[in-house]
Amino acid sequence: MTTKRRKTPVWLAIAGQIRGDIAEGRYRPGDRMPTEAALSARFGVNRHTVRHALAHLTEEGLVRTRRGAGTFVADTPTDYPIGGRVRFHKNLLAAGRSPEKRILQIETRAAAAGEARALGLEAGEPVCSYHGLSFADGQPIALFESIFPETRLPGIAQALQHTRGVTQALDLLGVTDYVRISTRLTAVLADATQAMHLHLREGDPLLRSTGINVTDDGQPVEFGRTVFAGDRVTLILGDGAEDS
Repeated sequence: MTTKRRKTPVWLAIAGQIRGDIAEGRYRPGDRMPTEAALSARFGVNRHTVRHALAHLTEEGLVRTRRGAGTFVADTPTDYPIGGRVRFHKNLLAAGRSPEKRILQIETRAAAAGEARALGLEAGEPVCSYHGLSFADGQPIALFESIFPETRLPGIAQALQHTRGVTQALDLLGVTDYVRISTRLTAVLADATQAMHLHLREGDPLLRSTGINVTDDGQPVEFGRTVFAGDRVTLILGDGAEDS
């Protein structure tokens, strides 16, 4: 009796060929993959079959989809130290990545109770809230909010608008050095807004960091909350800190 050989599904064979292309360096980490239409033409199949193959590779972690941008070969996660004095730009440059910040909003508002406690203020005192996105090699890796005491740092909002980050802004205001005195790390799932900004799916894993920075005389100057894309960053506990 002859036993029939089970045929490999076409979508699985396509996934295997794309996996081979990546392994052989035809597509490198961060490269944009050909469109579904281009892959359909290459393999002589419909888009649904290609989509099935790409979904399989996404589950394996070999490729990532970015909403409205396409499918990309997964990057190697960026090493990101958390500790005392290493800042955002230094962290990424040391990892061989190109750093970039994008301002989403800078506003003056009343401090919430938890923010006031962290900054040594009375609830309701004015603070500067700085929302932004951090990028490595053009890919969003973190969404942050930094809170500053307005009365202690007059002009901080304007300084943030005209500099590339917190360190330079504080330096303009006479704060030449500051250190991280506490960091709290928590695993969370992306909500719809976070997913949109970080080009993830709602429910994807994030790492949330909450920390307080102080001057050398112990005065709090920043209370920061950052969520990192869980598959794009490796947080390293040591002599470093994220400067938003």
